[in-house]
Amino acid sequence: MAATKKASKKTAKKAKPVYQRIMLKLSGEAFQGPQGFGIHGPTIQAIARELKEVHELGVKTAIMVGGGNIFRGARQKGFEIDRATGDYMGMLATVINALALQDALEKEGVFTRVLSAIEMKEVSEPFIRRRAMRHLEKNRVVIFAAGTGNPYFSTDTAAALRAMEIKADVILKATRVDGVYDADPEQIPDAKFFAAISYRDVLNQNLKVMDSTAISLCMDNGMPIVVFNMNRAGNIKRVVLGERVGSKVTPA
Repeated sequence: MAATKKASKKTAKKAKPVYQRIMLKLSGEAFQGPQGFGIHGPTIQAIARELKEVHELGVKTAIMVGGGNIFRGARQKGFEIDRATGDYMGMLATVINALALQDALEKEGVFTRVLSAIEMKEVSEPFIRRRAMRHLEKNRVVIFAAGTGNPYFSTDTAAALRAMEIKADVILKATRVDGVYDADPEQIPDAKFFAAISYRDVLNQNLKVMDSTAISLCMDNGMPIVVFNMNRAGNIKRVVLGERVGSKVTPA
């Protein structure tokens, strides 16, 4: 038994990340936990602890946060509002989430920087590509807020764009399900699971991985996407270490 434990420890020490620089896309829903709205303290602390484990592997980590737990922009039900105005309100919600995640990470001893596409000097740095790259080189976790800074663009598209700009190796798309399916597995239990799928198939079958603009951007630039279940503890680290977790979207 002791020999087995020693062997497993040696294996753990030898494990090296297959991705050196990642873009993690966290939806606003990832922050709300079981309460179904707002920011749930234990949930965001658990996310911070997982990210710390990944950071300790030497992985350069950038995060794009959504804001749907606070305000869903143009999709806000029962609230007639101009699309552009709603999108800007949604961007401000992402800044709140970014600051909450920054606080949780720094309580875990991880240095971070929040870079916002909408300038607000008092709470964050403005997004400047070279500055983002420099923070990553200094082993800081970079949290991107306010999407692209433009209405009509989702945070999925912003994640794809920033991933290209910082030369990430992969986009990790955190969801509530185990990967890519041909239907919503929460509503259709026998939905087909795809361990691997091409960008073209995602677009042709209109699968809800990321929006079509984000998928097209990734396809044009050969950026792989791994879709995985955020609710399973340790999944971020497993993906980074190359374990078979979730679904991978790549060229055909």
